[in-house]
Amino acid sequence: VFGFDNRASGPTFYEGIKVSEKVYITPQGASNLRAELQYLWRDKRPKITQQVSAAAALGDRSENADYIYGKRLLREIDRRVRFLEKRLDVLEVVDRTPKDTEKIFFGAWVRLQLDNDDLMTLRIVGEDEFDLAQGWISLNSPVAKGLSDKRCGDEVIIERPAGKIFAEVLGVSYEGFLDES
Repeated sequence: VFGFDNRASGPTFYEGIKVSEKVYITPQGASNLRAELQYLWRDKRPKITQQVSAAAALGDRSENADYIYGKRLLREIDRRVRFLEKRLDVLEVVDRTPKDTEKIFFGAWVRLQLDNDDLMTLRIVGEDEFDLAQGWISLNSPVAKGLSDKRCGDEVIIERPAGKIFAEVLGVSYEGFLDES
């Protein structure tokens, strides 16, 4: 779909996720990650730090549940902040529509008719923004890989761990479908 910026030193892993190669994301997804980082660093962390300081002032820290819980929460926040900072450095925001808008690429909304006549609408997004409740699937998922480069009218067989899906592509859009809410 898009070329990767492979570095000579090879991928670096952080919490089991590669962070040294480009990660594709929509503008909305990148904005959400930046907002989360800002919230954690400017709002949540100072609040928890203040609570830990107040709990520490009470005396014996070894039996102080508020202090112990607060320190644990600070470690979790710091870990997420480090991850977001590293992740934001390698994001490649895809904010352009492909030349061939009839084909399925990153960022596409896809309407499918399954072999049992159910309709399904999916959007192919980055791995940091997938949300099954919205029908947003990661571009690295088996379903997205099976749909890649297909066009409206194509029949697809998608291999997944739960079994094969047989479907027909009914529509491809890069603006979303008007009848979807």
